[in-house]
Amino acid sequence: MFVAQAHSFVQQARLAITLAWIAGYTNILTILTCGHVTSHVSGTTSDFGRAVSEGNWRFVAFLGFLLVSFFVGAAVSGFTSELGKRRGWESIYVLPMTIEAILLTAFALLVETSTPGTTVVGDRLLLMTGVASMAMGLQNATITRISSGVVRTTHVTGVLTDLGLEAVQFFWWLADERRLLAKSPRLAAAAAVRAHPTSRRLALLTSIMGSFALGAGLGTLAFKFGANWAMFPPVLFLLWIIYQDISRPIAEIEESELVNEAADLGLPPELAIYHVRKDHLRAGKIHRMPNLLAWTDRLPREARVVILDLNVVTQLDENSAIELRAALKKMEAQGRAMVLTGLTPVQYEQLRDAAGGLLDPLDTCADLELAIARGLNVLHEIQRV
Repeated sequence: MFVAQAHSFVQQARLAITLAWIAGYTNILTILTCGHVTSHVSGTTSDFGRAVSEGNWRFVAFLGFLLVSFFVGAAVSGFTSELGKRRGWESIYVLPMTIEAILLTAFALLVETSTPGTTVVGDRLLLMTGVASMAMGLQNATITRISSGVVRTTHVTGVLTDLGLEAVQFFWWLADERRLLAKSPRLAAAAAVRAHPTSRRLALLTSIMGSFALGAGLGTLAFKFGANWAMFPPVLFLLWIIYQDISRPIAEIEESELVNEAADLGLPPELAIYHVRKDHLRAGKIHRMPNLLAWTDRLPREARVVILDLNVVTQLDENSAIELRAALKKMEAQGRAMVLTGLTPVQYEQLRDAAGGLLDPLDTCADLELAIARGLNVLHEIQRV
């Protein structure tokens, strides 16, 4: 889930919805124990301005501390993510999410040792709100980078704003569809199967809001019936997500040795060949597909046709199929083509359903030799245009 980048819509949606309830849960626990919000800073900033105007400098210092804590959390996320990227780690977001889990564990222990029914004060107040605010800043920055700025999880102001904008676009589309159907009833069947591009995003934004509210509700109930252990469920859930991410290795894409023999084989430099390889140290485990979108960005400029050997891929789940579809679409937009080899009949059916019209049956070959022959033909067609 935290692999390099949750690039597919499905991956982003699952991650956002999961983290949103953790944020809602944490935020309500800080309200119940500390009397302050920590998952967002809009209200904190407003209170900060008011406290400055009133000369309440002690409160100004406290609110400034919360703002700095949130900022530090975001900065830690940015630093650790970039560090992982520069060092070539498999999953560059596991470290920031692990730090978040540590911070939330510390907050859970502080909640456990606090007196139920009372609002903490003094140094304990600073410590509890500080670690919670830092954890939320770290989480928000991490999901922001994973989704390239598309998704937020620790506050719903932006989510509700986007929901309003997307809803208007959706209803305008419905009105246009009704006028189209009134003019041409024959298009009714085709229109029935079409979906507006924002429909899935509407569902995602609504789900994030619902997940945040669900987390707040669950946190309230947990604090009511067991205040001392109330913060442990989201911590354990986050640790489980991190474990799932670490325990499943990621396959790698390696350039074929045939590329070094291209001159002897008569292969043009415009034809690139790559293999998906398993981690030999963890060969017995099911591997996840790597980040294909990032891989397409690293392809040589001269490569016009790319052959991707999927022979070692044993499972092609929905996320992998969607990822392949995104890579095919991106390469098509770049004026390139991809030929796949090594797919089983079942895998081909899965990919065909996900790729829609982007996948030409001729571009899936049983073995590498046929794929090379097909790649040469496709290259000739591209160069002829």
